[in-house]
Amino acid sequence: MSTYRLTDPADALREFVARVAPYDPEPDAPPVGVLDVRSAGEAGTIPLTPHLARALTEALAGYRDPADRGACAGCGGRRLDENLHCLDCGRLHGVLGQVIADRAEQVRLRHPAGPAEAPR
Repeated sequence: MSTYRLTDPADALREFVARVAPYDPEPDAPPVGVLDVRSAGEAGTIPLTPHLARALTEALAGYRDPADRGACAGCGGRRLDENLHCLDCGRLHGVLGQVIADRAEQVRLRHPAGPAEAPR
């Protein structure tokens, strides 16, 4: 889980560049692109050297949202709450979800007509 608390994306990008720049083997290489940033009334342009572009790409590709708990095995939805309950179809995941699903299947097989036909 991220503990990064900057609210200004321009500041976050500037800090990222400052952390990566000292390790750029070719700091004077021609830029492969530029990144224009506007935030809080300020604008800035960040030239992307091959090293910085690669670092930024890897950082973005490696980011995982803290709310990402995978996909629902039932509907494929991505909205699983902290209890691994699918907010789209209602399926419960994880060990508890599997136990409940297995038990429900056993009941269904024993009483195919539904719970109204089950003996009490």
